[in-house]
Amino acid sequence: MLTQREKDFICYWEANRLRRKKVVRQFLVGIPIGLLFVIPIVINFSSGWYRRADMEAHSADFNPVVLLIALLLIVGFTAIFYQRHQWDQYEQHYRELLARRLMEESTTAPEPAPISNISPGSPADTPSPKNEATPPSRTQ
Repeated sequence: MLTQREKDFICYWEANRLRRKKVVRQFLVGIPIGLLFVIPIVINFSSGWYRRADMEAHSADFNPVVLLIALLLIVGFTAIFYQRHQWDQYEQHYRELLARRLMEESTTAPEPAPISNISPGSPADTPSPKNEATPPSRTQ
């Protein structure tokens, strides 16, 4: 028997599964997760605690546009990847619940009632000659 929470999840996922699969939505909803990866990188880079990285950042070869593009790619990738992973988990849970509901419905389906209104001696009770089994002959 499915709980009320599981039934509510099935209704919610049937209504929202296609909307949550869109890449734009996955990106927008997943941006905070991507920022959780990027903000520590920016703090680490700007704090200057690692002198070698600080020297590289202040050299003439350093291009901040490359760093900015890398950070944006990290945000985008982690945002979309995280949301797709979450969508896959919800979809698997949804399919498991549907399979469980289907199995419960098939086991609780009423069995056909036995035919009890046939009177004794009716043609249904008398075996037909085709169906009679002949005993094997014993020859020794």
